[in-house]
Amino acid sequence: MRVLAIADPHLSGAQPKPMDVFGPAWAGHPRAFFEGWRRVVRDDDLVLIAGDISWAMRLDDARVDLEAIAELPGTKVLLRGNHDYWWPSLAKLRAALPPGMHVVQNDAVRVGDVVVGGTRGWICPGSPGFGEHDQRVYEREAQRLSLSLAAMARLGGAYRVVMLHFPPTNPRGEPSAFTEALQAAGPNALVFGHVHGDAPVAMPRLAGTEVAFVAADRVGFEPVVLTGYPPAGAAGDPC
Repeated sequence: MRVLAIADPHLSGAQPKPMDVFGPAWAGHPRAFFEGWRRVVRDDDLVLIAGDISWAMRLDDARVDLEAIAELPGTKVLLRGNHDYWWPSLAKLRAALPPGMHVVQNDAVRVGDVVVGGTRGWICPGSPGFGEHDQRVYEREAQRLSLSLAAMARLGGAYRVVMLHFPPTNPRGEPSAFTEALQAAGPNALVFGHVHGDAPVAMPRLAGTEVAFVAADRVGFEPVVLTGYPPAGAAGDPC
């Protein structure tokens, strides 16, 4: 088993929404996403999808996209992004998921010896336009990350990876409540997306943690293999 990650599929199977208005990299989307996945993912892989999965507004419409992802190779773990308006209560969503698909929402799941947790995140202090509303959401998301990290610790596992949708820093890469919590917890890997086009992304420096920016248009619509799995001295358990 390998662990891979990608963010921002932005699928719209129920009501197609062209994405090329957001830049030339999106030409041929979503075919590029499905073809890219099939090029690199094997049946025994674990793939993390870090938010903005579907443009649907209701779960019934999002099912088209969820089922299309479920048919792809690999076991999947999903995270909510800021555009996943269709995302219902956690209990309702888990009951509706196709086989081989899991979600994390301020908690954690274990697949084989891999433990996955995370939360959506938000823009950080020092970001352009950051205001009072952003401060409230930022503090709430930081607390949710702490809850998820605690849940991950309880599940054990040989390899721990955190998903965020938003980058965990502002554009200058300054420390945040997210990076402080991550540094204290010391996961093996962190993945995030959200930023598209040519917008700059600051990569946080977390000692001992592999950091991967995996927004779909920035990685050629192919899931990225996390190089730290299996960790040294571990063979890795099958899914």
